Parts: sequence; C-alpha cells; structure tokens
Amino acid sequence: MSAVAAPAALPRPRTFVGRAARRRLRSVPAQAGPAVQLEVGNPLQLTETMRTRLLAAVRALLSDPGLKDADDPVRLATVVLVAKSKVAANYRATTTATELGRWVGLKSSRIAHHVLPQLRDRGVLGSNETVSAAGRVTGLECWVIPMYRAQHGGDRRHVLALSRVELVVLLALIEALFAPGWNHKDGRVTPAGMIADRTGRGAATDRLGLLLMVLSSTSKGWLQLCSGSVDSERGRPAATVARLLGCSPAGGAKVLSRLQERKVLSVDRRETASGLNARSRVRLLPVAKAHGIAVREAQEAADAVFSDLAVTASGDLEVTVEAVAPVVTGVQGTGEGLEACSADRADAAHLHASHASVVTPGGSLSLSGGFSGEGGGGEGRRPERVRVREDQAVDGGTDAAGSGSPVAGDGPLRGEKPMKSPVDQRGEQRTAEAGAVGRLRARGWETAQQQRQVALPADLRLRVALGPVSSLWERLSGWQQDQVEAAAKAELAQLAGLDVAPEGGPRLLADRLTRRLTETGGEAMVAKPFGWLTGRGLVRRPSCSDRRCDDGIRLDTGESCESCANVLHIRRARRARIRADIDRELPGLADGERRRVLDERLRERVAAQAETLARDQEQARTERARREQARAAAAERAERERQAAAAADAVRQALACEDCGRGQAAGLCEACGYRRRTETLTVETGLLAATWAAVLNDRDDIDAVTAGVRASLEADIKHTQREFLDAVEPGELDTDPAGAASVLAFAALQTVEAALSDYRNNALEQLGRTEEAEAEARRAFRTEQNRRWFRHNPNGADAIAAATKAADTARERTAEYLLATRLEQLREQTADRTEQVPAAPWTDRLPELAARPLDVDKAGAVIA
Repeated sequence: MSAVAAPAALPRPRTFVGRAARRRLRSVPAQAGPAVQLEVGNPLQLTETMRTRLLAAVRALLSDPGLKDADDPVRLATVVLVAKSKVAANYRATTTATELGRWVGLKSSRIAHHVLPQLRDRGVLGSNETVSAAGRVTGLECWVIPMYRAQHGGDRRHVLALSRVELVVLLALIEALFAPGWNHKDGRVTPAGMIADRTGRGAATDRLGLLLMVLSSTSKGWLQLCSGSVDSERGRPAATVARLLGCSPAGGAKVLSRLQERKVLSVDRRETASGLNARSRVRLLPVAKAHGIAVREAQEAADAVFSDLAVTASGDLEVTVEAVAPVVTGVQGTGEGLEACSADRADAAHLHASHASVVTPGGSLSLSGGFSGEGGGGEGRRPERVRVREDQAVDGGTDAAGSGSPVAGDGPLRGEKPMKSPVDQRGEQRTAEAGAVGRLRARGWETAQQQRQVALPADLRLRVALGPVSSLWERLSGWQQDQVEAAAKAELAQLAGLDVAPEGGPRLLADRLTRRLTETGGEAMVAKPFGWLTGRGLVRRPSCSDRRCDDGIRLDTGESCESCANVLHIRRARRARIRADIDRELPGLADGERRRVLDERLRERVAAQAETLARDQEQARTERARREQARAAAAERAERERQAAAAADAVRQALACEDCGRGQAAGLCEACGYRRRTETLTVETGLLAATWAAVLNDRDDIDAVTAGVRASLEADIKHTQREFLDAVEPGELDTDPAGAASVLAFAALQTVEAALSDYRNNALEQLGRTEEAEAEARRAFRTEQNRRWFRHNPNGADAIAAATKAADTARERTAEYLLATRLEQLREQTADRTEQVPAAPWTDRLPELAARPLDVDKAGAVIA
C-alpha cells in the first residue's frame, strides 16, 4: 500500500471464516489538493450519528405532552436546562432566573414570573431552591422531568436517555449558537454565541429555530427541506422552518428573515428549466464554514434573493430608478420618512408606464433645459398650475411669493394695484400662516376653523399618528374631527393586533399618512379632507392576502412584504410561460403582433380566472346555504329529541321501585340501588378469595369459601351500621326513614368496596407464590442476568439488582394473569347459580311481609 493510500484506507465489513474475523482494507484515490484542516473540538462539526441523536432528543423533548401549546421561551428554557444538566448531579442543573434569562434572551422577571411557573404547572420541571449558609436563596436546582424519567427508566435506547458525551456536545453547540458569554475564575473567557445579542421579543424563537436548523442540516450546511406540498406564497424554506418550530409558514418566514439579517444563514434561489429562480435552498453559514467549505457572505446571498424577485422574468417590468431623496410632507421625527430607493422593490413595480416617482428638487427652472419631473423649488411641491397665484400680492415676504418662478420677475403677473385691498390682506394673512407650517392651505378654511379646535387631540399617540396631516385636521369640523379620531384609534387597535409593538403603532400610522400624501401631491391637492382621511389616508391597503401588509410593506418588520414579492413572482412566471408558448407555437412574429397576442392571451386567462372565481363563489354561497339549512334541521331534530327524552324521563321518574315498591323512584330507589351494587361486589369478593383458597373444580369448596367471605362481610356491614346508629341522636332518623335507609345502604357499599380491594391484593400476593409465578420469575432472572452488558460480571451488584427487578415484574404479571384466568373460570362455573331470580312484584310480597312478627328490640330502629 502506498504512502498516499494508506491514510485513506477505509474499513469494510468483516468477513468471517470459521471462528476468525478478518478486516479487509481497500484504498481510495488520493484527494486532489490539500485537505482542509478542521478545527479540533468545534461543536459545529457534528457527525451524522451525533446530529441525528441530538435532533431526535430535542424533537422528543419539544413534543412532550407537557409542552403542548407552550410558548417558545418555555420550550427553549427546557432544552437549555437539559443541556446544562450534569450526570454527576443525577441529571440536575443549578441556575438562577437571571442566568437562564441570559440563555433564553429574556429578562429575569419574565423567566421568574412566566417561564418557570409554566414549566412547573405543566409538570415538565422539578426544582428546589438552593440556600446559602446565611439563609439567602442563591439559585435553583432544576431537573427536567421527561429526561429524568428516561434516564432512570432503564431503557438506554430512549431518545431522551442522553449520555454524558451527548449532553456535553449539546451544551457546546448551544454555547456556540447563543451562549451569553462569561469569564471563568482561572482567566479563561467563553465568548458569546452567534446570536447572543438577539434579545427581547422573538429572541427565544430565533434561538430555538437556529438550533433546530443546525441539527437538521448536512455537513455542508444545507438545510434538509421538507417534502410534500407547501404554501406557494411562502416557499419551502419557510414551510420547513415552520414545521421545525410548530408554527405557521408566516412565522417561519419571519425567523428566516431575521436570521438572514444576522448573517447566520443564506437563502439561495436556483434557476430552473424555465429560466425562473423558483427553487430555493437554505445554507447554515457557520456549519459550512466549520467544515471548511467556502461560502458566500450572508449579505450577498440576501441581496441575491431579493434581487432575483425583481428581475426574474426577463424584460418584464424592468425599471431602473436612480436613488433620489424622498419627498416628505408633514411633521416627522428625526430619521423618519420614506425609505430611499423604494422603487427598486419588487412590490413597487406596477403595470403602467415608467416615470419618475418623485420630483427632483432643483434650484431653478431653465427654459431651455426643463423636463418633466423636475420641480422648481427645494420643498418637493409639484409645479403650480397657471394663474394659481394671480390673486395674491407679491411683496417678497411670503412663501407663496417666494416660491414663484424666477423668470416672471419681482412684480405680480398682472393687475398690480398700488394699494392693498381687504381681500389682498386676508390672502396675505393666509399665505403667512401657510408659510409658518410649511404647507399650502386651501381656501375657506377660516369658517371651518371657527367651529372646532385647531390643535390635535391631547392623546400623545394620536398626536404622533396625525402629525403629518395636522393642516387637514384644522380644516375639519368638530363632528368630522371626532370621526377621524375614532378611525385613527380603530387603526391603532388593529395595528396592535398584528404583532406590532404598542409604541410603534402611531409611528406606522404616521408613515402611512405620509406615503398617502406623497401619492396625492401634498395637502394642497386634498379638496375634501374628511373624505380623504377616512377613505384613503387612514385605510390599510394590503397588496396581498397577508393581514400585516400595507402598500407592500410589512407592518411588523417595516420591510418589503414577502407575500407581495411572491405574488409578483408568480405573475411574472405566468407571463414568461405564456411568452414561451407563443414563441413555440407562433415563431417569427413581429414585436407588435407578438405583444398583441400576448395581451390577448393574458386577457383570456384573466377572464377565465374571473369566471372560475365567480363559479367558486356561487358554489360557496350554495354550500353555505346548504350548511345553514342542515344546521337548522339538526337544531330542530335535537330539540325534538330533547323534548322526547324529557317526556321519557318524566315517565321513568314516575315508576315505583322494583325492589321495595317506593313510588316516584324511577324504577329503582337509591337504597335498593346501593343494595344491588353491594350484592354484586360481595359475590365478586368471594370469587377473588376462591381463586387461591379453593379448588377450582370443586363446587362445594368454592361455595364454602364464598359463604365464609359473605359471612365476614355481613358482620363488617352490621358493625358499620351499628356504629352509625350509635353516633346519631335518638329519633333523628325517624323524620326521614328513606334517607336513613339510603345512608345505611351506602355505608354497607363502602364497606364491601374497601374489602374488595384488600381481597384483590391478598389474591395477587398468594398467586405470586404459586409454582407458575416462581418459575416465570426464575426465567426472567436468568434472562436479565445473561444480558450482553452483564456477561462480564453476571453476579455483580448491578446485574443482581436488574435481574431481581425483572423477576419481581415477571412474578407480578404472572399473578395478574392467573387471577384473571381463574376469575373467568369461576364466573363460568357459577353463572347458572349467580343469576338473580327475577323479584316478584312488591304487591305480591306485601301480604307475606305483613304476616311476619315484628321484633320488639328493633321496633325503634330503621329497617333497611
């Protein structure tokens, strides 16, 4: 074997010749280039066996019934406590609420008041407080009950029965992913994990998702995507993360987006045969780098994902928009406004001709170089219409005058007057006030101002939300202001229900109003403020089916809506397929004819979809009506059945007791019912005693045993009833004889029930001493003692203890089997004698009972 092939030799399965085993080696070709030197002890370099073992353990832990419908912080805390448990401490972990919060990414108060109480209430966590010598609580000694049971259950093949090495590897992996980082006493430093700085809301979800994705990835870092049909709006990567975390595809997409921003994973789109980037795959960058695989940077991969969406269909909606300063109308805080380059987003492209989305502020307008889309001023207003300011005096002191065209000169356009009329003075006053707020106000607002207050509502949240439309607010009447205030409050409440932080709702609503004003052209272009605010400004406009979408922007993250991007991607893919069909069916068409055919087919497809939608809606209405009719019929049928049951129950309640003849007893009074159950249990108790104390084939012996048990039970019943009669006051039972009889019968039933349990335990103990049980116990003892893990020392303490436990278990199972078998045999033998003879009607038994002499000693007692 050469020096190159020797290190690369791989073992093959052993070949047995007689009793000898021989290991054969085969050589493999030498690796091309230098081998990658992997880092020793890197927790991300997991073997396939270790990764599978840890993934099965984490999944089994998260799927425990105690963690059903639990929050992600609760589930992540359980995984962390399992990883931190020590074998030497009997699989227990010592921690504090603050320390556990650093691992989970939450504050200590959330851990102490939400996470730990839920774990205890669900029966997942057991804990003891550790107290110092001074009596101060220093921490918690915790143990996860599902893993504790698995470790002490004796089955080492259980997925939660992790060994010491597996626990160490799991803890090292968690430390590499999101450990908080700390300094050791000896000077060593454990660095923080990759996403340790990801804290607060959603931190536990991201950390748990990253752990599950790392355990579900290959050695090259590729995440093993789920199979089957998935939500086409979200994609297979989001569906895979959703199935790992047990959440919705939308939640999985959010986790992917946040982790992609942290540069711990990349989502790549691969080109398919149709030329579309429709196949996605996810790579865990740290795992790939840990195995020495060169990967792209996460940011480059993220850019590729979103850029693919905009240019997937070649030649379709290809728009190149330069970055321009956003035009913002309204009051804004520092650093707030529209996002620059918003036209580059995939969801910002519309099916109309390309034009400049905003005006470009310029210093002046050149007559020879002017073009559409360039404004004259630096405030972002649209160019004024002709003669818009001919009724305003121009003295250079107002914004209106100052914003005029420099070409016109310093004087008014026409009709200059040497003196200012009252109309000019009022117009000049309006212009000055408009310049004070930086906006142009429409005419006629003075009259509306006299009917309501000009200031915004006192609520700080509403003041922030309505700040961009403060001038429109001033033009509203009092009733209109109340309506707009109610609509704004409703929108804020709706935002609070869309996973948006309460403090972020006003800012999102203000951004929405700013965008809508920019689309309209400013407040000066709003002729009817109330209708614009209630019908356009405050209304959410989703571009897709996602409730969190508003104008193609996610309300919870502030980023581009992925669903809108998917919708646009699907539309472009459909258009590309139709274009490919045209090229295949009608080759050589001119551009104009090709475009006409494409538009015609698109119209046909849209018409077909509309027809299908209408048909589906009609079917849905028909199905809804059918279900309503079925529900009405079912409710009517249930009402009839309820009335019939009530009538039958009334008839049954009127029946007399079959045993004692008491009226209105529903066929059997309470005392007689107790007596029947007592008689049944007495017979069962006698059979339990006969299973071991009598010969099963000898009826006389069986009768003798059952008679002895019956006599013993009757004596116990009389003793219990006598104690009860002695405890009550004389004459107390005479007021309610029926109730007293029921109490005495119930006392007899309780006595027999207690004796039945004792007789059953005694029968199991006696049957456990039989030869059959002892033989089964000896076989189980020898079998357990000969296990392969005890063969080296079959008489050791561990082997004897395990064998003894197995023998006891086998003895108990044999005793239970013998008891069930013998009881069945005794019931078959005594079936003909234990069948109750139908009782004669009470009217036939009354003369016989009346002829009996009454015992003087029991004349004052209650006859049960």
